[in-house]
Amino acid sequence: MNWTAVLSIYRFEMARFFRTILQSFISPVISTSLYFVVFGAAIGSRIDEVEGVSYGAFIVPGLIMLSVMSQAISNASFAIYFPKFIGTIYELLSAPINFLEIVLGYVGAAATKALFIGVVILATSALFVDLQILHPVAMLAFLVLTCISFALLGFIIGIWAKSFEQLQLVPLLVVTPLVFLGGSFYSISMLPPAWQTVTLFNPVVYLVSGFRWSFFGSADVPVGLSLLAIIGFTALCLAVIWWIFRTGWRIRS
Repeated sequence: MNWTAVLSIYRFEMARFFRTILQSFISPVISTSLYFVVFGAAIGSRIDEVEGVSYGAFIVPGLIMLSVMSQAISNASFAIYFPKFIGTIYELLSAPINFLEIVLGYVGAAATKALFIGVVILATSALFVDLQILHPVAMLAFLVLTCISFALLGFIIGIWAKSFEQLQLVPLLVVTPLVFLGGSFYSISMLPPAWQTVTLFNPVVYLVSGFRWSFFGSADVPVGLSLLAIIGFTALCLAVIWWIFRTGWRIRS
C-alpha cells in the first residue's frame, strides 16, 4: 500500500475543504436552524411526541442523515469528476498507484468532510432540543459507515457523470426524495399498513432507523438488519468501483 500517495490525495482534497471552511460550516448551521423552525416549531407544535420522544429531538437523526448523505455524495463526486473534466485524471491513472489507493484518498477525504458536517449539525441541534445518545459507539459507527458508503456512491457518480449537471442529477432526483420518504421526519409506524410495506423497500429507511436507535433506543426495523443493509451497500459500491477500474469504464478515452 502506497500510503504516501493516499495521504497526498487526502491532504489535497482536505486543503480544498479548509479553504472554504467558513461556508462549509455556516451552510449546515443555517439549514438545520431552518428545519427546526419549520418542522420543530410548525409541525412540532401539533405533534407532542413520537415513540416517547419529543418531535424536535426525533427529527435530529434524520436531519443529520440527510446532510451527511448529500455532503458525502457531492464532495466525492466533484472530487473525481473535476480531474476528469480538466484531464488530470490520466496523470493519476499513469502514476504508480492502484485503484484502492485512489479510492482511499478521495473517498476518505469526502467521508471526513461529511463527518465534520454531521458533527456540526449535531452540535447545532443540541442548541434547540435536549438530546440524549443512548448508544454513542453505535451512533458513531452508523455515522462513519454512512459517510463512507455514500462517499463511495458519490465517487461512482463522479465517474459516471459527463457534465456538472449530471453530478446533481442523482442526489436531487433520487437520494433526497428517498431520504424524505425514508422516515427521516416521521416514524413509518404512523403510516397505513400498505404504505409501511412499500416504505420497507426504501434502503434509506434502514440507515435512518438504525441511526435513530442509537439515539433513543427505538427503531422502525431491527438494528441488525440496518447494520447489514449499510455494510451490504458499502460492499456493493466497492464492487462497482473495482469493476470500473478493471474495465476503464468512463475513465479511459
